[in-house]
Amino acid sequence: MTRTRLSAEAAAGHVRYTYRLRVSSSARRALLAEWECCRWVWNECVARSKRAYLAAETCGPARLDRMLTAARAASPWLAAGSSVPQQQVVRDFGKSRAKAQKDIKGRLPQRQRAGLPTHKKKRDAAPSLNYTKRGFRLKGGRLHLAGGIVLTVVWSRKLPTAPSSVRVYQDRVGHWHCSFVITSEVRPLPATGRVLGVDWGVKETATTTSDAHDLPHAEHGRKAQTRITRYDRMVARRRPRKGQRASKGYGEAKKWRAKAYAKIARQRQDSARKWAKKVVTDHDVIAVEDFRPKFLAGTTMARKAADAAIGAAKRALVEMARKHGRDIRLVHPSHTTMDCGRCGARAKHALPLSERTYTCTACGSVSPRDKNSARVMLVRAGLDPAGAEGTRPPGAPLQEAARARNPLPPGRGAVKPSGTCAARRTRQARASGGLLRG
Repeated sequence: MTRTRLSAEAAAGHVRYTYRLRVSSSARRALLAEWECCRWVWNECVARSKRAYLAAETCGPARLDRMLTAARAASPWLAAGSSVPQQQVVRDFGKSRAKAQKDIKGRLPQRQRAGLPTHKKKRDAAPSLNYTKRGFRLKGGRLHLAGGIVLTVVWSRKLPTAPSSVRVYQDRVGHWHCSFVITSEVRPLPATGRVLGVDWGVKETATTTSDAHDLPHAEHGRKAQTRITRYDRMVARRRPRKGQRASKGYGEAKKWRAKAYAKIARQRQDSARKWAKKVVTDHDVIAVEDFRPKFLAGTTMARKAADAAIGAAKRALVEMARKHGRDIRLVHPSHTTMDCGRCGARAKHALPLSERTYTCTACGSVSPRDKNSARVMLVRAGLDPAGAEGTRPPGAPLQEAARARNPLPPGRGAVKPSGTCAARRTRQARASGGLLRG
């Protein structure tokens, strides 16, 4: 069953183009001052929302806008900052609170809910400022923000169209970035007439029906584990006691550790994008397992699964396919390791992880476990397995090939397809010659 289908005919959305910023000392002070105003507005929204809840009153964006107007009139230091990012803080708070209330009313499990907005602490929250179209402009290759803040942008690539908004933020390492929102444009690639099935895993990040397009496990995190462990011990030694002020060495140790993790993230993203570009260039339709690796965090494979970065690779593949007008189909992951990619029969028991070869009891086909799952993606996505890479070569139909390997007794007809489990087991037994009609 195909859960979602993303095609080139989908309506054009929005994408982000992110660039590094070179911030002077005066611009840095101005940005931090703007952030202090925005952080106060956010915390005030949280407090007003809690008071309204206790008083059984509503606290929507309109009421918070009036609160912001009154606060700017009463506080000169707040009015000295730009009103554009402060208004966007109110909008972001409203969206966050509405999402949390929707999850609660929808009776989602606690682990799946979006938490209610909380206070942003000065030493924990990273600066982030949102500006709409009337709050910024690009002039002479530089970014001019409301309030007279001028920033130098490191243009690593050209903006395709004029941006509608920008977010200026600081990461954990201390670097400043700007993220422009633009309308996405489809850049179609030449048709190839080929399809591909993708199955996610831990031994290999992505196993496909084509051997030339598999994504091996790069193990970027394992290779940098020695350096990360040294930084973790350094942070632990320099961590201040409760109530004491952190030392300069503690901040430097945290920065070094953040740089190491940022490098690993860049390596994973680079590998995923290069692989996605190759897959999208060589195939028109891609059937992808809609795998959510979050549940692996509680298993013994948590560290290796996190290092595989399945989520980043899947996200890069979907974004690249939409960018170049390819048809990508997300397939439900249930029972993909139990189904046969040739005849569609399902095994009676789930295969243990130690068993890496799939053997079908119905048609007798033997193939690597992950390769079989990749072929199952093609079948469930409604694609023709005979035209896919790495699948059965063109020849006799599937049913005729199965009969040739396991002929039925004389006088016995074909088994009618059925959706029940009992009928499926009967069909598998008859195909293997283990059950005769009475």
